[in-house]
Amino acid sequence: TRSLSLNPVEQSMFEKAQGEKVTLPCTFVISEEDIGPLDIEWVLIPTDNQKKEEIIIMYDVDRIYNVYYAALTGRMQFTSPDPGSGDGSLDIVNLKSADTGTYQCKVKKAPGVQSQKLQLTVLVKPARTKCSIEGSQEIGKDVILKCASQEGSPLLSYSWRRVSGTQELPATSVLNKNTGELLLKNASQDYSGTYNCVASNRVGTDECSVELHVTPPINTAGIIAGAVIGTLLGLSVLVFLIVCCCKKQREKKYEKEVHHEIREDVPPPKSRSSTARSYIGSNRSSLGSMSPSNMEGYTKTPYSQVPSEDFERPPGQNPTFAPSKVAAPNLSRMGAVPVMIPAQSKDGSIV
Repeated sequence: TRSLSLNPVEQSMFEKAQGEKVTLPCTFVISEEDIGPLDIEWVLIPTDNQKKEEIIIMYDVDRIYNVYYAALTGRMQFTSPDPGSGDGSLDIVNLKSADTGTYQCKVKKAPGVQSQKLQLTVLVKPARTKCSIEGSQEIGKDVILKCASQEGSPLLSYSWRRVSGTQELPATSVLNKNTGELLLKNASQDYSGTYNCVASNRVGTDECSVELHVTPPINTAGIIAGAVIGTLLGLSVLVFLIVCCCKKQREKKYEKEVHHEIREDVPPPKSRSSTARSYIGSNRSSLGSMSPSNMEGYTKTPYSQVPSEDFERPPGQNPTFAPSKVAAPNLSRMGAVPVMIPAQSKDGSIV
Protein backbone atom coordinates (compact mmCIF):
# COMPACT_ATOMS: atom_id res chain seq x y z
CA THR A 1 0.00 0.00 0.00
CA ARG A 2 1.09 3.55 -0.62
CA SER A 3 1.12 6.26 2.15
CA LEU A 4 2.21 9.90 2.66
CA SER A 5 5.78 10.58 1.38
CA LEU A 6 8.15 13.54 1.04
CA ASN A 7 9.95 14.20 -2.21
CA PRO A 8 13.73 13.99 -1.89
CA VAL A 9 15.70 17.27 -2.05
CA GLU A 10 18.79 17.95 -4.13
CA GLN A 11 20.65 19.54 -1.22
CA SER A 12 20.15 19.62 2.50
CA MET A 13 22.59 22.44 3.28
CA PHE A 14 22.10 26.02 2.20
CA GLU A 15 24.51 28.95 2.43
CA LYS A 16 23.20 32.43 1.85
CA ALA A 17 24.44 35.93 2.41
CA GLN A 18 22.92 38.25 4.93
CA GLY A 19 20.06 40.21 3.42
CA GLU A 20 19.29 37.63 0.75
CA LYS A 21 16.35 35.26 0.37
CA VAL A 22 16.24 31.47 0.76
CA THR A 23 13.64 28.83 -0.11
CA LEU A 24 13.67 25.69 2.02
CA PRO A 25 11.99 22.91 -0.03
CA CYS A 26 9.33 20.61 1.38
CA THR A 27 7.04 18.88 -1.13
CA PHE A 28 4.95 15.78 -0.43
CA VAL A 29 2.51 13.29 -1.91
CA ILE A 30 -0.65 12.14 -0.12
CA SER A 31 -2.02 8.61 -0.62
CA GLU A 32 -5.59 7.45 -0.55
CA GLU A 33 -5.05 5.76 2.78
CA ASP A 34 -4.26 9.09 4.48
CA ILE A 35 -7.72 10.22 5.44
CA GLY A 36 -6.96 12.44 8.47
CA PRO A 37 -6.63 16.25 8.50
CA LEU A 38 -3.49 17.64 6.87
CA ASP A 39 -0.98 19.34 9.19
CA ILE A 40 2.29 21.00 8.00
CA GLU A 41 4.80 22.38 10.52
CA TRP A 42 8.17 24.08 10.29
CA VAL A 43 10.27 23.95 13.47
CA LEU A 44 13.68 25.35 14.39
CA ILE A 45 15.97 22.89 16.13
CA PRO A 46 18.31 24.77 18.52
CA THR A 47 22.02 24.02 18.58
CA ASP A 48 21.79 23.66 22.35
CA ASN A 49 20.30 20.28 23.20
CA GLN A 50 18.93 21.70 26.44
CA LYS A 51 16.45 23.84 24.56
CA LYS A 52 13.21 22.72 22.99
CA GLU A 53 12.19 22.91 19.37
CA GLU A 54 10.25 26.01 18.39
CA ILE A 55 7.41 26.10 15.86
CA ILE A 56 7.94 29.01 13.47
CA ILE A 57 4.97 28.51 11.07
CA MET A 58 2.13 26.00 10.69
CA TYR A 59 -0.67 25.02 8.26
CA ASP A 60 -3.65 23.30 9.84
CA VAL A 61 -7.13 22.66 8.47
CA ASP A 62 -6.79 25.12 5.66
CA ARG A 63 -5.40 27.87 7.94
CA ILE A 64 -1.91 29.34 8.31
CA TYR A 65 -0.42 30.31 11.68
CA ASN A 66 2.81 32.33 11.59
CA VAL A 67 2.95 34.15 14.91
CA TYR A 68 4.81 31.55 16.92
CA TYR A 69 8.38 32.78 16.35
CA ALA A 70 8.84 36.53 16.80
CA ALA A 71 12.34 36.64 15.28
CA LEU A 72 10.96 35.67 11.85
CA THR A 73 7.63 37.47 12.00
CA GLY A 74 7.08 39.37 8.77
CA ARG A 75 10.05 37.71 7.06
CA MET A 76 8.68 34.22 6.34
CA GLN A 77 5.80 32.60 4.46
CA PHE A 78 4.81 29.42 2.63
CA THR A 79 6.02 29.39 -0.93
CA SER A 80 2.63 28.19 -2.26
CA PRO A 81 -0.58 30.06 -1.49
CA ASP A 82 -2.16 26.62 -0.88
CA PRO A 83 0.30 24.40 1.03
CA GLY A 84 -2.33 21.62 1.14
CA SER A 85 -1.82 21.04 -2.62
CA GLY A 86 1.49 19.29 -1.92
CA ASP A 87 3.99 22.15 -1.60
CA GLY A 88 4.88 23.09 1.95
CA SER A 89 8.16 24.88 1.09
CA LEU A 90 9.17 27.87 3.23
CA ASP A 91 10.51 31.26 2.05
CA ILE A 92 12.62 33.45 4.37
CA VAL A 93 13.57 36.94 3.20
CA ASN A 94 16.06 39.55 4.46
CA LEU A 95 18.19 36.88 6.09
CA LYS A 96 20.19 37.64 9.23
CA SER A 97 23.14 35.87 10.73
CA ALA A 98 20.89 34.85 13.65
CA ASP A 99 18.75 32.84 11.23
CA THR A 100 21.51 30.24 10.99
CA GLY A 101 20.29 26.88 12.25
CA THR A 102 18.62 23.56 11.48
CA TYR A 103 15.06 23.68 10.11
CA GLN A 104 12.72 20.67 10.04
CA CYS A 105 9.62 20.21 7.92
CA LYS A 106 6.92 17.88 9.32
CA VAL A 107 3.90 16.71 7.29
CA LYS A 108 1.10 14.85 9.07
CA LYS A 109 -2.03 13.22 7.65
CA ALA A 110 -3.24 10.34 9.66
CA PRO A 111 -2.07 7.74 9.69
CA GLY A 112 1.00 9.01 7.68
CA VAL A 113 3.74 11.20 9.18
CA GLN A 114 6.95 12.33 7.40
CA SER A 115 9.73 14.89 8.14
CA GLN A 116 13.09 16.13 6.84
CA LYS A 117 15.86 18.43 8.14
CA LEU A 118 17.64 21.20 6.29
CA GLN A 119 20.71 23.16 7.41
CA LEU A 120 20.78 26.92 6.80
CA THR A 121 23.91 29.01 7.22
CA VAL A 122 23.64 32.77 6.84
CA LEU A 123 26.99 34.32 6.00
CA VAL A 124 27.99 37.96 6.17
CA LYS A 125 29.79 39.39 3.17
CA PRO A 126 33.11 41.13 3.77
CA ALA A 127 32.56 44.83 4.40
CA ARG A 128 34.46 47.92 5.51
CA THR A 129 37.75 46.52 4.32
CA LYS A 130 40.73 48.78 5.09
CA CYS A 131 44.27 48.78 3.75
CA SER A 132 47.34 50.17 5.53
CA ILE A 133 51.15 50.21 5.39
CA GLU A 134 53.40 49.17 8.25
CA GLY A 135 57.11 49.90 8.33
CA SER A 136 59.42 52.51 6.86
CA GLN A 137 58.90 53.18 3.16
CA GLU A 138 62.63 53.50 2.50
CA ILE A 139 64.89 51.75 0.03
CA GLY A 140 66.27 48.56 1.51
CA LYS A 141 63.64 48.28 4.26
CA ASP A 142 60.96 45.62 4.66
CA VAL A 143 57.41 46.93 4.13
CA ILE A 144 54.18 45.18 5.14
CA LEU A 145 50.89 45.91 3.37
CA LYS A 146 47.94 45.07 5.62
CA CYS A 147 44.33 44.31 4.70
CA ALA A 148 41.45 43.56 7.09
CA SER A 149 37.64 43.54 6.85
CA GLN A 150 35.64 44.92 9.77
CA GLU A 151 32.70 42.66 8.89
CA GLY A 152 32.43 39.25 7.28
CA SER A 153 31.81 35.66 8.22
CA PRO A 154 34.80 33.36 8.42
CA LEU A 155 36.64 31.97 6.76
CA LEU A 156 37.84 35.12 5.04
CA SER A 157 40.50 34.92 2.37
CA TYR A 158 42.69 37.82 1.21
CA SER A 159 44.55 38.39 -2.03
CA TRP A 160 46.73 41.27 -3.28
CA ARG A 161 47.40 42.54 -6.76
CA ARG A 162 49.25 45.49 -8.22
CA VAL A 163 47.16 47.84 -10.36
CA SER A 164 49.94 50.13 -11.60
CA GLY A 165 53.25 49.67 -13.37
CA THR A 166 53.98 46.07 -14.27
CA GLN A 167 50.78 44.95 -12.45
CA GLU A 168 52.74 42.09 -10.94
CA LEU A 169 53.70 41.65 -7.33
CA PRO A 170 57.44 42.01 -6.57
CA ALA A 171 59.43 38.79 -6.65
CA THR A 172 60.36 39.16 -2.96
CA SER A 173 56.74 39.50 -1.78
CA VAL A 174 55.22 36.96 0.63
CA LEU A 175 51.42 36.75 1.05
CA ASN A 176 49.48 35.41 4.02
CA LYS A 177 45.94 34.73 2.72
CA ASN A 178 44.44 34.24 6.18
CA THR A 179 45.71 37.48 7.75
CA GLY A 180 45.83 39.62 4.62
CA GLU A 181 49.46 40.70 5.12
CA LEU A 182 51.74 41.16 2.12
CA LEU A 183 55.44 41.35 3.03
CA LEU A 184 57.73 43.22 0.61
CA LYS A 185 61.35 42.44 1.45
CA ASN A 186 64.24 44.77 0.66
CA ALA A 187 61.98 47.36 -0.98
CA SER A 188 63.23 49.36 -3.94
CA GLN A 189 61.81 52.35 -5.79
CA ASP A 190 60.42 49.95 -8.40
CA TYR A 191 58.00 48.70 -5.74
CA SER A 192 56.23 52.06 -5.66
CA GLY A 193 52.69 52.06 -6.98
CA THR A 194 49.05 51.28 -6.17
CA TYR A 195 48.18 47.94 -4.59
CA ASN A 196 44.68 46.46 -4.33
CA CYS A 197 43.45 43.95 -1.73
CA VAL A 198 40.39 41.71 -2.18
CA ALA A 199 38.71 40.12 0.84
CA SER A 200 36.32 37.25 0.07
CA ASN A 201 34.29 34.45 1.57
CA ARG A 202 31.70 32.06 0.15
CA VAL A 203 29.04 34.74 -0.24
CA GLY A 204 30.79 37.89 -1.39
CA THR A 205 33.86 40.09 -1.77
CA ASP A 206 35.08 43.53 -0.75
CA GLU A 207 38.26 45.43 -1.61
CA CYS A 208 40.47 48.40 -0.79
CA SER A 209 43.59 50.09 -2.20
CA VAL A 210 46.78 51.68 -0.86
CA GLU A 211 49.53 53.80 -2.42
CA LEU A 212 53.15 52.81 -1.75
CA HIS A 213 55.99 55.35 -2.14
CA VAL A 214 59.47 53.93 -1.65
CA THR A 215 61.98 56.77 -1.08
CA PRO A 216 65.73 57.06 -0.37
CA PRO A 217 66.70 56.83 3.29
CA ILE A 218 66.55 59.99 5.35
CA ASN A 219 69.87 61.61 6.37
CA THR A 220 69.51 60.91 10.06
CA ALA A 221 73.05 62.09 10.83
CA GLY A 222 72.29 65.57 9.49
CA ILE A 223 69.04 65.70 11.43
CA ILE A 224 70.80 64.71 14.65
CA ALA A 225 73.59 67.24 14.09
CA GLY A 226 71.07 70.00 13.42
CA ALA A 227 69.16 69.12 16.54
CA VAL A 228 72.35 69.17 18.64
CA ILE A 229 73.46 72.53 17.23
CA GLY A 230 70.04 74.01 17.78
CA THR A 231 70.04 72.78 21.36
CA LEU A 232 73.49 74.24 22.04
CA LEU A 233 72.48 77.61 20.58
CA GLY A 234 69.39 77.64 22.70
CA LEU A 235 71.41 76.87 25.83
CA SER A 236 73.93 79.60 24.95
CA VAL A 237 71.19 82.21 24.61
CA LEU A 238 69.69 81.06 27.90
CA VAL A 239 73.03 81.30 29.72
CA PHE A 240 73.66 84.77 28.24
CA LEU A 241 70.28 86.01 29.46
CA ILE A 242 70.90 84.60 32.95
CA VAL A 243 74.33 86.29 33.15
CA CYS A 244 72.87 89.61 32.04
CA CYS A 245 70.11 89.40 34.61
CA CYS A 246 72.57 88.55 37.40
CA LYS A 247 74.84 91.44 36.41
CA LYS A 248 71.96 93.89 36.39
CA GLN A 249 70.84 92.70 39.82
CA ARG A 250 74.37 93.17 41.23
CA GLU A 251 74.55 96.74 39.84
CA LYS A 252 71.22 97.65 41.38
CA LYS A 253 72.30 96.17 44.71
CA TYR A 254 75.60 98.09 44.62
CA GLU A 255 73.83 101.40 43.87
CA LYS A 256 71.46 100.87 46.80
CA GLU A 257 74.34 100.09 49.18
CA VAL A 258 76.37 103.17 48.12
CA HIS A 259 73.36 105.46 48.43
CA HIS A 260 72.60 104.04 51.89
CA GLU A 261 76.20 104.58 53.11
CA ILE A 262 76.24 108.20 51.92
CA ARG A 263 72.99 108.98 53.71
CA GLU A 264 74.30 107.44 56.96
CA ASP A 265 77.88 108.82 57.02
CA VAL A 266 77.34 112.44 55.86
CA PRO A 267 75.42 114.68 58.30
CA PRO A 268 72.76 116.93 56.84
CA PRO A 269 74.10 120.35 55.72
CA LYS A 270 73.33 123.37 57.88
CA SER A 271 71.06 126.03 56.52
CA ARG A 272 72.67 129.07 55.01
CA SER A 273 70.76 131.36 57.30
CA SER A 274 72.15 129.73 60.44
CA THR A 275 75.63 129.81 58.93
CA ALA A 276 75.34 133.50 58.22
CA ARG A 277 74.13 134.27 61.73
CA SER A 278 76.87 132.24 63.35
CA TYR A 279 79.44 133.87 61.13
CA ILE A 280 78.33 137.44 61.96
CA GLY A 281 77.94 136.63 65.63
CA SER A 282 81.40 135.14 65.87
CA ASN A 283 82.90 138.21 64.20
CA ARG A 284 81.09 140.54 66.56
CA SER A 285 82.23 138.63 69.60
CA SER A 286 85.75 138.52 68.37
CA LEU A 287 85.74 142.24 67.59
CA GLY A 288 84.28 143.09 70.94
CA SER A 289 87.04 141.25 72.75
CA MET A 290 89.92 142.50 70.68
CA SER A 291 92.74 144.37 72.34
CA PRO A 292 95.70 146.15 70.91
CA SER A 293 97.79 143.12 71.63
CA ASN A 294 95.73 140.68 69.58
CA MET A 295 94.95 142.92 66.65
CA GLU A 296 98.28 142.53 64.97
CA GLY A 297 97.52 139.24 63.19
CA TYR A 298 93.98 140.04 62.46
CA THR A 299 92.95 140.25 58.84
CA LYS A 300 89.72 141.97 57.99
CA THR A 301 87.29 139.68 56.20
CA PRO A 302 85.63 141.20 53.17
CA TYR A 303 81.98 141.75 53.82
CA SER A 304 81.16 140.50 50.35
CA GLN A 305 82.09 136.98 51.47
CA VAL A 306 79.69 136.90 54.38
CA PRO A 307 76.70 134.62 53.57
CA SER A 308 73.59 136.59 52.92
CA GLU A 309 70.23 135.85 54.49
CA ASP A 310 68.22 137.83 51.96
CA PHE A 311 67.24 134.76 49.87
CA GLU A 312 65.67 133.13 52.93
CA ARG A 313 63.50 136.04 54.00
CA PRO A 314 60.40 137.23 52.23
CA PRO A 315 60.49 140.79 50.93
CA GLY A 316 59.71 143.40 53.54
CA GLN A 317 60.76 141.18 56.48
CA ASN A 318 64.46 141.98 56.59
CA PRO A 319 65.49 142.80 60.18
CA THR A 320 66.63 146.31 60.96
CA PHE A 321 69.58 146.69 63.19
CA ALA A 322 69.59 149.77 65.42
CA PRO A 323 72.81 151.66 65.69
CA SER A 324 74.76 150.67 68.71
CA LYS A 325 74.44 153.11 71.66
CA VAL A 326 77.42 151.76 73.43
CA ALA A 327 80.19 154.27 73.34
CA ALA A 328 83.33 153.10 71.84
CA PRO A 329 86.26 153.14 74.20
CA ASN A 330 89.00 155.64 73.71
CA LEU A 331 91.35 153.41 71.91
CA SER A 332 93.84 156.17 71.32
CA ARG A 333 94.73 156.18 74.96
CA MET A 334 95.32 152.50 74.87
CA GLY A 335 97.42 152.76 71.80
CA ALA A 336 95.06 150.61 69.80
CA VAL A 337 93.72 151.13 66.33
CA PRO A 338 90.03 151.83 66.22
CA VAL A 339 87.90 149.16 64.55
CA MET A 340 84.72 149.77 62.68
CA ILE A 341 81.79 147.56 63.62
CA PRO A 342 79.57 146.74 60.66
CA ALA A 343 75.96 147.78 60.85
CA GLN A 344 73.00 147.00 58.62
CA SER A 345 70.99 149.69 56.94
CA LYS A 346 67.22 149.81 56.53
CA ASP A 347 67.37 148.36 53.06
CA GLY A 348 69.26 145.31 54.40
CA SER A 349 72.74 146.17 53.12
CA ILE A 350 75.72 146.13 55.38
CA VAL A 351 77.57 149.43 55.90
